Amino acid sequence: MLRLRLTPYSESPTWHWSGACYGTLDRRSRIEPFGHPMVEHLAATDGHRTMLVVRERTIGRPVCDPAVRDLTPSEYDRARDAATGWPADFVLVETEPGRPVRVTAGAARTTPLYLASDGSALLGSWDMADLRGLTTGINPREAARLLIYRPRYSSETLFRGVHRLTERATAHFGGALWITYPEPALHRVPRELAPGADVLDAFITAMDTAMDRRPWAEPTTLFHLTGGFDSGTVATRAAERHPGLFPTATLLVGGPGREQQVRRRAEMRSRVKFAGPDIVIDAMRRLPLSPGCPWVSGLVVNPYEEPLHRPFTEMARAVAAAGARTVVTGLGGDEMVALTQEEEPHKGLGEINDTQGLPWVGPRARAALEFADDGIAPPARVNSMTLLSLETTAPVLLREGLWPVHPFADPAMVGLGEQLPFAWRELKQVQRRRLAALGMSEDVVHPVERESFAEVVEHSLTAHAPGLFARMLAEGSVLFDEGLVDPDGLRSAAEHLTAADYGEEPDAKLLEVLSLHLSAEAFLG
Repeated sequence: MLRLRLTPYSESPTWHWSGACYGTLDRRSRIEPFGHPMVEHLAATDGHRTMLVVRERTIGRPVCDPAVRDLTPSEYDRARDAATGWPADFVLVETEPGRPVRVTAGAARTTPLYLASDGSALLGSWDMADLRGLTTGINPREAARLLIYRPRYSSETLFRGVHRLTERATAHFGGALWITYPEPALHRVPRELAPGADVLDAFITAMDTAMDRRPWAEPTTLFHLTGGFDSGTVATRAAERHPGLFPTATLLVGGPGREQQVRRRAEMRSRVKFAGPDIVIDAMRRLPLSPGCPWVSGLVVNPYEEPLHRPFTEMARAVAAAGARTVVTGLGGDEMVALTQEEEPHKGLGEINDTQGLPWVGPRARAALEFADDGIAPPARVNSMTLLSLETTAPVLLREGLWPVHPFADPAMVGLGEQLPFAWRELKQVQRRRLAALGMSEDVVHPVERESFAEVVEHSLTAHAPGLFARMLAEGSVLFDEGLVDPDGLRSAAEHLTAADYGEEPDAKLLEVLSLHLSAEAFLG
């Protein structure tokens, strides 16, 4: 939601608003907020301390005056406390003569903020490409996590020297950068229902609360309606409240679930009234790794961005071209009703045996997995996998001038989901029952086919990956140099990457090898 350059111990610490950005009189520090109707910014000083806030707007409040306000020290303290309690996404920057600068993120993260130092200043951006040239190479522990599809929410990124500001964390910079994590967030546990409890009514109320936290009900708002339970539940509720106001968009999957997805979306759009257009991008015709894909074209792509980069980018462009400014998704719905470890015991993530069947994982990556959980962020108010998921979608949308809204990631929805009994969370029963209550058919409520991008990934890998792997093996890769990917193991896997031999597990994980290789090649080149 912002770009920044902060120089500590400035001789001219006075900030001013230029109409496009905040800057100090000596021009050594600068903060550029993301320009969007859903974002506002404000600044205040007590003559010694200065704070600058970029944040999501909330409903029922006029847009803040961006000019720097003069406050007394006691007024400043109260204003800072209010700023850190903001219920939506925010970033708080604090400067004070003679002290390191500080940057703090809110709990309801919607967009990422990556940070790096050039030796004299702290640089930050929602777009990791802005920090190219400020890294010293690959972080083996993070690379190992990503190669086995076991990501962790932490301040670490794939590149040494580039850091993620996690929720409620604070970055300090006085010549060197260090990040302090917050205390673990407290969570609720499943409860028994009270007699006569109306779960669907509570679910609808929580959805409305999450949506109404922001000024979203505008004709320029579009819903990402995949036809699945999560986006379908959110979008149909919005259309029920505001008939005929919202257009929709989706990526069309391949395989057996394709026709089912078309039918389910059509039924959702007919059951409640949406607006036009309905933008449908066929992911099978805009494959990742195909000619024109940003990865293959050599563009600097953040390795945490959407894995289906080409089709997702083209959908975002089509959405923006249709006049949308805000995109509402169903992301976070899986985690909102996730089963607990006790309800569905599963193997710990990141264990060394997770590399079985992955012959391309190199020796240094295998060794690093012993420390996969070191340095991760403490429990957040929102599930860490949700936060990472939101981070993948935001940069692609922001580049097209679109702001993302994710109701299932709102604390109101998270809190409700944590307390629901097992029977309402298992197999997304609460979402299914909500759609059934709208009169949706069995095709919508209990679909037979799996709707996923597995076939898109398979076709991408079998049609386009062999040539890319051949080039990687011939020309080399920093992943080979660092011992993170074993070239012999990769060669063996690539030779069997054909339509006849393809197996979703583990072959689909080869997409991550190319994602990391191409991202590193562009970022470090």
